[in-house]
Amino acid sequence: MWRIVLAVIAATVMAGASIFAQSGGGAPMASSSSSAGPLAHSCGTPAAQPAGGRGQQPIFPPGQYPVKLPAVSLLGARNDLPNPYQAGVDWGQLPEGRKWGSTASVVTAPDGTIWVTDRCGVSGAGGTTCAGPNANVNPVFQFDTSGKLQKSWGAGMFVSPHKLIVDKNGNVWMADNGGHQVFKLTQDGKVLMTLGKKGVVGAGLDEFDAPTEVAIAPNGDIFIADGHTGGGTAVGNARIMKFDKDGKFIKTWGKKGMGPGEFDVVHTLAFDSRGRLFVGDRQNNRIQIFDQDGKFIAQWFQFGRPSGIYIDTRTDTIYVADSESRDARTNTGQLGLPQTGYAFNPGAQRGIRIGSARDGSVKSFIPDSCTYPYSGGSSLAEGVTIDAQGNVYGADFLGTVRKFAKKKDGSLPFAWNEKGPSGFGERGGVHAPRALDPFRVARRRIRRELHPSADDATSGIGNRGPGAPLRRVHQRRRNGRLDESHGRRA
Repeated sequence: MWRIVLAVIAATVMAGASIFAQSGGGAPMASSSSSAGPLAHSCGTPAAQPAGGRGQQPIFPPGQYPVKLPAVSLLGARNDLPNPYQAGVDWGQLPEGRKWGSTASVVTAPDGTIWVTDRCGVSGAGGTTCAGPNANVNPVFQFDTSGKLQKSWGAGMFVSPHKLIVDKNGNVWMADNGGHQVFKLTQDGKVLMTLGKKGVVGAGLDEFDAPTEVAIAPNGDIFIADGHTGGGTAVGNARIMKFDKDGKFIKTWGKKGMGPGEFDVVHTLAFDSRGRLFVGDRQNNRIQIFDQDGKFIAQWFQFGRPSGIYIDTRTDTIYVADSESRDARTNTGQLGLPQTGYAFNPGAQRGIRIGSARDGSVKSFIPDSCTYPYSGGSSLAEGVTIDAQGNVYGADFLGTVRKFAKKKDGSLPFAWNEKGPSGFGERGGVHAPRALDPFRVARRRIRRELHPSADDATSGIGNRGPGAPLRRVHQRRRNGRLDESHGRRA
């Protein structure tokens, strides 16, 4: 008997350990066959601890950091919403020997294929990640939804790719923030249009300063987010540029600042079904909404710090990737905030918030598996998209693309903390169905092994609790003590 008990307990503990490895204190480890880059599962934690001296911060044991994130951030982004997705897994089959570099971009094309651009296998942003020795490396990839590579191209074409999109006609648009240009291309990489001057930074009407993303209006007008430079400072472009479908300049709006219609790091763009333009104003920790003439409509803080926005225009479901929210705290012995205050968004957990582009409500949340306080400047996803089945994909600056598959049973998330599984009884945290509690699972399995005829109801044990009368009837029927014709005790 005790062999059975011990075997069941061991199996349950192993299952719990597997869940912990996937959703516990840090990012899950990459498999040997993964295309993830070397930093993808590091959470940005420095390889070496600080030497000490002035400014040295204490380092606490895992799970014992004394400051916790609140349920709602100071600007109203909720951290306590249900997660209807499974843990993210590395995705995308790259050519032999190729690993993901930093990426901020993953997008679904009208034909259902998924496109990604990275920085030629290099970790970093801006600069010349795809130039010099990396000029022979392809940064653009097309996959089917299984992750099988369809094609790759782009070697020598871009200085440092930031985000790409695929418009309704299948054209690929690339924002090259290292080269300060925007390209319209065929799906085989043939250039159809170029905006901006290579290597020229400026505020002119034909110039950019690290453009970040393109959005194409239903009528073909081109909207460009410009730019990425000078977050938290007074320098760099901070505007939306509008061109017609042929690349003729129409207008621009925005400047550096914090008021409505002002920006600081315009990082991502998307249109909803009504043709409203959603702008990820990242350093201001908000989404701003405009009509296509630049008239301010609203600003939303409840989706966190927007690095990437995807809107499913069939339903106006909005997916917002927050890869950078942090304060000055880390658990690495070092302070984690630059002097500019860049990325300061206290109380917000990193992850992907999902809600309605129609009313701004936030319904669910895919949390970053890297735990607070964050070790590095970015993690989980800077770009986000979905496939036709509603699975979510995130492009990670640390060097991977992850797929978050929808949970088939629609159950709420299952999380762990240092005390064990959260969401059960008084242990708090994110709630999960009671049937997922590994201790309940172990008890039921032990009962089945020791008493094969025992009822396997999930609502209770023995003949007590909800459903007990029906269980007693079943038990009496098995024991031959029930008169079937009248349903009375024999």
